[in-house]
Amino acid sequence: MAQQLTVGIAGLGAIGLHLARALDAGVQGLRLAAVSARDLNKARRLIEGFATPPMVVANAELAACDIVVEAAPAIAFEEIATAAIEAGRIFVPSSVGALLPRMHLVERARQTGARIIVPTGALLGLDAVRAAAEGDVESVTIETRKPPRGLEGAPYLKLHAIDVSAITTATLVFKGNAFDAAQGFPANVNVAAALALAGIGPERTMVEIWADPGVTRNTHTIRVEAAAARLTMTIENVPSEENPRTGKITPLSIVACLRGLTSTLKVGS
Repeated sequence: MAQQLTVGIAGLGAIGLHLARALDAGVQGLRLAAVSARDLNKARRLIEGFATPPMVVANAELAACDIVVEAAPAIAFEEIATAAIEAGRIFVPSSVGALLPRMHLVERARQTGARIIVPTGALLGLDAVRAAAEGDVESVTIETRKPPRGLEGAPYLKLHAIDVSAITTATLVFKGNAFDAAQGFPANVNVAAALALAGIGPERTMVEIWADPGVTRNTHTIRVEAAAARLTMTIENVPSEENPRTGKITPLSIVACLRGLTSTLKVGS
C-alpha cells in the first residue's frame, strides 16, 4: 500500500467537522492525524466517536502534518498559514479571502517549497476561468446574493451602519473589487477571492453583494468576457445549518480537493 498523507484540520465548525468526519470514514491515501480548535476541550468531545480519533493540538502544531487545512475563524488564518508554509507543507485554505491581503505568503511558500492549494469551495467554473486567463480577458464579475442573515456581522456593514435584518427587498450592499470585498466581508466572499486568484487578480475582479430576502440559497453568478470565450455561470448553494454564511457544498469541495492530491485519475481541479 502506498504511504498515506497525513492531514491536519484547523477548526471544527461547519466546514472542519464535516471534513474530519469524511476523512475518518476513509479517503484513500489520506489519514486524519490532528485537529485544532479555539476550544480544545470541545474539540476533544467532538471527535470522541471517531473510528480513529486524531490528536488535538494547537494551531501551529498542525504543521507536523503533510497537509494543513484551514477552516477556522479569519483571525487565526495567519498563524495557521505561516506555520504550515514555514514547514514546507501543503496548505489548503477555506478562508481564501484572508489570503488576498497576505500574498507575501505565496512568495514565502515559493522559498520553503510549500504549496498553497485553493479548493473550488462554493464556486463553479474555475477550470474554465483559469483556461481563459491564459489568454486575454476583458472582464470578470461575480454577483453574490444571500439571505440577509447570511451577511450579518460583516465589517463593511458595521462600518456603514447597514442593518441587514431590516432589509425587506433585494438590496445591493456592496459594489467594488474583490480585494475590497474580501476586507469588508471576510466570511462571505471566499468565492470571489478564489475567482480572482484563478483569473485576472483581485483588483480587476468586480464584485456585487446583494442582501436578498427572496433567496433561500447562497447564489453566485459569474460573468467572464475573454478572447477565448464568454462565460456565464450560476450556482445556488444550500446554506449549512451550523453557519448560514457557508454552503453545504464547501466541505465536500475540500474533500474532493484532498482526494485529488492522491488519486490516480484526476479530472479538472
